Amino acid sequence: MVFSSLEFIYLFLPPVLIGYLVLRHWGWENGIIWWLTIASLVFYAWWTPVYLPLLLGSVVVNYGFHRVLRQIRDRFILIAGIAFNLALIAVFKYADFFIGNANLISGSEIPLLHLVLPLAISFFTFQQISFLIDTYKGDISECDFPRYMLFVVFFPQLIAGPIVMQKETIPQFRLPVFKNKLVLNLAVGSTLFAIGLFKKIVLADGIAPYANSVFNLAETTSGVPFEAAWIGALAYTFQLYFDFSGYCDMALGLARLFGIRLPVNFNSPYKATSISDFWRRWHITLSHFLRDYLYIPLGGNRTGPIRRYANLMITMLLGGLWHGASWTFVFWGGLHGAYLAINHGWSALAEKGYIPAILPRPVGNILSRGVTLLAVVVAWVFFRAESFSGASNILAGMTGLSTVYEPGLWDSMIFGTAPVWAAMICLAAIVFLLPNSIEFTERYNPVLGLKKLVAQRPSEGFLPVRWKPTAGWAAAVSVLFGVALVQTYRLAEMTEFIYFNF
Repeated sequence: MVFSSLEFIYLFLPPVLIGYLVLRHWGWENGIIWWLTIASLVFYAWWTPVYLPLLLGSVVVNYGFHRVLRQIRDRFILIAGIAFNLALIAVFKYADFFIGNANLISGSEIPLLHLVLPLAISFFTFQQISFLIDTYKGDISECDFPRYMLFVVFFPQLIAGPIVMQKETIPQFRLPVFKNKLVLNLAVGSTLFAIGLFKKIVLADGIAPYANSVFNLAETTSGVPFEAAWIGALAYTFQLYFDFSGYCDMALGLARLFGIRLPVNFNSPYKATSISDFWRRWHITLSHFLRDYLYIPLGGNRTGPIRRYANLMITMLLGGLWHGASWTFVFWGGLHGAYLAINHGWSALAEKGYIPAILPRPVGNILSRGVTLLAVVVAWVFFRAESFSGASNILAGMTGLSTVYEPGLWDSMIFGTAPVWAAMICLAAIVFLLPNSIEFTERYNPVLGLKKLVAQRPSEGFLPVRWKPTAGWAAAVSVLFGVALVQTYRLAEMTEFIYFNF
C-alpha cells in the first residue's frame, strides 16, 4: 500500500487513526502498541500476504537472538544473528544477481530463482542488525516483544525508512508520549503529510515522464541528442529529489499523527557544498548506518590515508549494492566512493596549505555547490539507467559527443521544450530558495535531532518562511492537499515511491 494511494488515504489511515484516538482516550498503552502493530502488518500484507510470514519470522528470530545476547554476550551469537539477516537479503534480493554473474563467468547454466523481492527487506533487516549489535554492546535495556515488534514494523517507516535505531523510537512507545499534545501532533503531522503528497504526486510524478522517456529511449538507440540528454538527467534529478523528499515528509507526518517523532532522513541535499556534505543530507539514516556499522568497524580513518580511502570505497560499493542487485548500482556507489576520496584528499591538502584559498568565500561556496551538484547529477545517470550502454548514451549526449542518433525518435522529445525547462526552473527555485519541510515546521520539533541540524545550518540561503498552526496556514496546506488529491484521481495508474524498490 502506497502512502499516496486512495486506498491508504480513505480506507486505511482514517480507521487506524480513530482506533488510536479511542485507545488513547482510554489510556491503554499496550492496546495502542498492539493496535499500531496489527495495522502495520495489514499495511505490509496489503501488497501480497505471502511475505507476511517472512517479516513475522524475521521479527521472532531476531528477538530470540536479542534475548540470548542479553543473557550471554557472545560474539558467535552476534555473528549468527547478523548472518541470518544477511542470508535473508542474499537469498531474496541477490540470489539471481549472483547466479547470473556466476553463469556469465563460468559458462554454466544454473537456473535463476526468479524470487519476487519482498517489500522493505533491506530496511527491516538493517534495522534489526543494528538492534542486535546494540544489544551485544550493552546499549539496550530490557525491551519487551510488543515494543520490539512495533519498532520493526511501524508502518510510517517500514517500507522505505528511515532506518531507525532502537534508542530513537522504542523509548517513545509510552503512554505519556501518545497522550502528549494531540492537537499539535495532528496539525504538524497532517501538514507534513500534505506537503509530502504534493511533492510526490504533483512535482515528482509530474516531471517523471520526461526522465522516463529519455532513459527508455537511451536503452534502445545508439545516441542521445544534447538537449534530450540534459532534459532526461535533470528531470530524473528532480524526480528523485521530490519523490524521496515527499516520502520522507509523509513518513514523518504519519508518525507524528500518533505522537512519534522519527529521525531526520532528508535535509536539502542539493544545497550541499561537498560530497561529504551531500551524504550528511541525503538518506541520512542510511549514511549513519553505513558509517557506524561498516565504515568504523573496518577501521574508519584511524588506520592511515590509504586504508581510509579503501574503507570509504568498500562502504560506498556495498551501499550501492544495497540499493539494488545491479552493476549500475555498484558503479554508482563506487563513483561516490571516488568522489568522497577526492573530497577528503582535497580537504587534507587545503588544511596543510598546499591549496591556497584564491576565490572570495561566497564565490567559492557557489562554485563548490555547482561542482557537487554536477557530480551528483552524473552519478544519478548510472543510478537510473538500466544498463551501462544506456548510461553511456546519456552521458555522451550530455557532453555533446553523441552524434549518431535517429532524429525521428527524438522529435517529440526535443520539439517545444520551453515548457519543460520552465517547469524545471520552478522546481529548482523550490529546491534552492525555499526552506525544506523540516525548516518549514521547525518551531514545532518535527524530527529527532533537530537541534543539531539547526546548529549546522548557515543562516543564509533560504527564505524565512515558517509554518504556524493558524487558520491561514491550514487553508494554504489544504489547497496543496486538494491539488495533490485531484491529481491522484487523474493518474492513469498509481506510481510507487522509487525507494520502495530497494
